Amino acid sequence: MTTTNALPFSLRPRCIMPLLLSGVLAGCATENAERTPASEPLPVSTSVSATPQRDVTIWPQIKSVIPADPAVERKVEQLLAGMTLEQKVAQMIQPEIRDITVADMRKYGFGSYLNGGGSFPGGNKHATVQEWIDLAEQMYQASIDASLDGSTIPTMWGTDAVHGHNNVIGATLFPHNIGLGATNNPELIEQIAKATATEVMVTGIDWVFAPTVATVRNDRWGRTYESYSEDPKIVKAYSSAIVRGLQGVGTEFLADDRVISTVKHFVGDGGTVDGDDQGDNIHDEASLFNIHAQGYVGGLTEGSQSVMASFNSWHGEKIHGNKYLLTDVLKERMGFDGFVVGDWNGHGQIAGCSNDSCPNAINAGLDMFMAPTPVWKPLLENTLKQARAGDIPMSRIDDAVTRILRVKVRAGLFEKPSPAKRLFSGKTELIGSAEHRNIARQAVRESLVLLKNKNDLLPLNPKKTFLIAGDGADNIGKQSGGWTITWQGTNNVNTDFPGGSSIYDGFKQQIEAAGGSVELNAAGEFSTKPDIAIVVFGEEPYAEGNGDIGNLEFERSDKRSLALLKRLQAQNIPVVSLFITGRPLWVNPEINASDAFVVAWLPGSEGAAVADVLLTNQYGDTQQDFLGRLSFSWPNHPDHSELNVGDDNYAPLFAYNYGLSYGSVNASHDLLLEEVQLDDDQAQQIVVFERSLRKPWQGVLKSFGPSNVPVKQKAIRSNTVVLDGVKFRTIDREVQEDAFNLSFTGEQTGNFVVNSAFREDLRGIANNEAVMMITARVNQVPTKPVWLGMNCLDDMAQCKSKIDIGADITKLPVGQWHTLSVPLSCFSELGLNLAEIFSPFSLQTQGTFNIDISHIAIGSGDANNQINCR
Repeated sequence: MTTTNALPFSLRPRCIMPLLLSGVLAGCATENAERTPASEPLPVSTSVSATPQRDVTIWPQIKSVIPADPAVERKVEQLLAGMTLEQKVAQMIQPEIRDITVADMRKYGFGSYLNGGGSFPGGNKHATVQEWIDLAEQMYQASIDASLDGSTIPTMWGTDAVHGHNNVIGATLFPHNIGLGATNNPELIEQIAKATATEVMVTGIDWVFAPTVATVRNDRWGRTYESYSEDPKIVKAYSSAIVRGLQGVGTEFLADDRVISTVKHFVGDGGTVDGDDQGDNIHDEASLFNIHAQGYVGGLTEGSQSVMASFNSWHGEKIHGNKYLLTDVLKERMGFDGFVVGDWNGHGQIAGCSNDSCPNAINAGLDMFMAPTPVWKPLLENTLKQARAGDIPMSRIDDAVTRILRVKVRAGLFEKPSPAKRLFSGKTELIGSAEHRNIARQAVRESLVLLKNKNDLLPLNPKKTFLIAGDGADNIGKQSGGWTITWQGTNNVNTDFPGGSSIYDGFKQQIEAAGGSVELNAAGEFSTKPDIAIVVFGEEPYAEGNGDIGNLEFERSDKRSLALLKRLQAQNIPVVSLFITGRPLWVNPEINASDAFVVAWLPGSEGAAVADVLLTNQYGDTQQDFLGRLSFSWPNHPDHSELNVGDDNYAPLFAYNYGLSYGSVNASHDLLLEEVQLDDDQAQQIVVFERSLRKPWQGVLKSFGPSNVPVKQKAIRSNTVVLDGVKFRTIDREVQEDAFNLSFTGEQTGNFVVNSAFREDLRGIANNEAVMMITARVNQVPTKPVWLGMNCLDDMAQCKSKIDIGADITKLPVGQWHTLSVPLSCFSELGLNLAEIFSPFSLQTQGTFNIDISHIAIGSGDANNQINCR
């Protein structure tokens, strides 16, 4: 493991204060206010070996609270004895709802199925609760229908309910794990898990893929916010609490109001080199256990019934294919008797495997393939062949199915009513109920961390005049982050959160009730000069992959939030910064430009609760003090991404467990932090699509009638959108949903448009050699011209900047990936004003055409497969 060296003097914070007063922040002294540390730093080994020395005795023999039950085992044996090989393998396949039908379930009898992030019944983002229930009921009834497959074993539906039932419109969205870690309140975490289980049960779903128990060591990782803490002891305690809340304990274990839990991702995903998503963890085995496995000790002790294998490798060997870790350690040494499910086609990353064939994974100890996309069918067929040929021993098949059946029997799926008739099914009043939202509000209040409070500016008197600014102020999607309705948490608007509240909503309600005044303006403009400005800003939503970053500098090369803060301070307006983030980031300049600085993390749907802490009541009394303490150390340099408890050179700006309270001894003092200037090594390039559409770009499908007039359009707000003439769908190229498919049907003229509400000036990169680069795979050649557009408006009918690339595409070999280059001069020669770009990419045809696209960028690039201007 790489350790962080102590900061050189030039990079340490300068503390400005009266000489008689001692200490301000971690660079000078650490203040933990009244809350005591959650735990002592855990000794961490930093040794790395090319080939890890294996010692299974490092791992504990866990005694689960769910003991073996002879009656359960007898029933499982009876079921297994009556099953055919086809029925057994079907139990081991988990397809996704976009890729199977009810008829498929009736024919094959899958053991389970899932909805991925951003996947909904009928592909409808706004599917009603009843539509979720209807799909669960139909799949269940098909699974117990023995007319085709001869099986009556009920299926299970798994979903990523990671901060509430986050795929369902109107559900309560709790703070993400990093914020919950700041509360240091396991009892509250258990309440959150129980509330989540209830809302999941309303939709008839049996199983959730939570909790995530990664112990993150490098904050550049895009899943940092899914970790409760850098301290393994906090992760262990929270894992126990979440599993108890989801599954119940004692007589409540997997009762009618509980769901099956999953501790994930086994093991080491938070410790990859450089924080690379799905990368390689090279810790020695003792560190793998001491740092990265503590969540499994907690969760498995409490009886979690499933474990999800991790995408990452350990010393170069993918966990999905690591027999030592999955079988020798997890199942045999730790005594786990539930089942191991894979992650999204994770088996396909094992050496010698593909998404549709991987006996290695089953032989290593994987019990259930997560097989989204249409690969489930060849995977099922290949697994059957491999079992018949002996490539997968029948003993391994029987063990996997035994584990799956054991969990189903324990969960009572053979006795419980069908999904539509269960205890909470259809009780829509429980989705986003007042009780659940109150729990979420408490979590928001307790998670806020105060880093700076110059001259005791906070708490604020609500009777004053306020400006609420910043693009996060009235933006529930931004404050909720990734894994929110859509997978990446993008393309959401406030109306997608009925019952939820933005941060601005809370301030407006309390300020106006107290007699004060408030003006909302994201850009920081105002009609009346305010007494105080509250600026809400931070990271845009992201999930795995897209969230990986090169260093921890906030808004690198685009300091728009800092400019706003400085502009307000230049007008002698006190500034309170509310920072929305999924990880600690280098924000020294932003802290310097703020009179008070609060980390709000990703609070979820109950943003109004922020005002409960920052405002006094109308009588000037504090409503609630700051209770949140950093669950992750805070960097003092953009390159300091590994600052963890237990490291030898532990020199953060704000130490783990830091946080001010009202009245803290040093809360009122000024603070001037060192601001470093980094070389901008980013290429002059605008990325339009890389794993997803990049901000500010959004996707739209359009269909055209006679005279090229648009007649219909749909914004792309989920992973499948269908319109007359054209269909959009996310697909996997290298990792989950990192590309998309466009299918033009020829029914009407179809158009895929990438646009923005604001113009972009491309003149800075539009030199004579600049190109548009498109990495694509043609699946079906076009039957009519294909128009590639780059437009000064979002409607191609009003711009002449389009070229026919159909002939060039037809020359490409079908089924192979290519990078196409289109000179920008093709568009500028048609009169395109590169200073007024609203749409950098559009594709339109009247004919049939099918293409996959994984990357779109504009700038300098490869001239291979250069398209001629027409």
